[in-house]
Amino acid sequence: MKPSFNSMVGVGLRMPHLEFFKSQKPNLSWLEIHSENYFQPKSPLRDNLHELRNDYDISCHGIGLSLGSVSPVNNDHLAKLKALVDDIQPIMVSDHLSWSENGGHYFNDLLPLPYTQEALDIFCRNVLKVQDYLKRPLLIENPSSYLRFSHSIISEWEFLSEVQHRTSCDILLDFNNIHVSAFNHGFKCGTYLAGIPSHAVKEIHLAGFTRKQTDNGEIWIDTHSRPVSVEVWQLYTQWIRQHGSHRTLIEWDLDIPEPSVLLGEASKASKILNSIQQPVEQVS
Repeated sequence: MKPSFNSMVGVGLRMPHLEFFKSQKPNLSWLEIHSENYFQPKSPLRDNLHELRNDYDISCHGIGLSLGSVSPVNNDHLAKLKALVDDIQPIMVSDHLSWSENGGHYFNDLLPLPYTQEALDIFCRNVLKVQDYLKRPLLIENPSSYLRFSHSIISEWEFLSEVQHRTSCDILLDFNNIHVSAFNHGFKCGTYLAGIPSHAVKEIHLAGFTRKQTDNGEIWIDTHSRPVSVEVWQLYTQWIRQHGSHRTLIEWDLDIPEPSVLLGEASKASKILNSIQQPVEQVS
């Protein structure tokens, strides 16, 4: 008998696992894809996605909109995203609180924003353009970060909250990113979570991270290359029991394990979601 998962739990679909999900059909209700991998309409990947769509809901998670760039969102990229969304009809469409393009040059990373009034205006402008084009709300994911701009005048949680207020977007809350950034920058996870409008959170990401020693001390890196840490499970459990069941995704992007390992992490999230009636202490 196949293990049963809470209907709110999904996993990130990565290429090494594609055939497994097509043939074994584990009892999950949804999968999340990286949108840009499926932009080509007449391709084996798009065909595979159509086949998977028969058994799973699909969520589209993007990395290429560069919503924090000063220049407007690339129209060609946006058109390809809309074609994918119209074709697949995903349950959610998301991207990041970051930028990756400047003056036509694209960077292979999700770069941090200066949290200023100008950056806030630009980010909201771009989110509104995308939502108007797609005719649906975006989910914006909080990033992990390893540096801060000295001229930032707004905290990240205040910045994200104001983006949500101005654009009526939804929020993709990544607990691992909060945990990693809290260590790197010296704030408390509870302070961050208290500043996020919980009613706007429509999806949660859970992943693993790596500790790295440098000449300047220890830094935590959001590598998505190992199991979810004990501390992140604790943060997630407390928040879920306080705010209720939410769609929860297990991410694993590097050193990708056997599917059974990924599903084992999904099973942990399922057990937590199935026990949310139990009271817990406030996140500190």
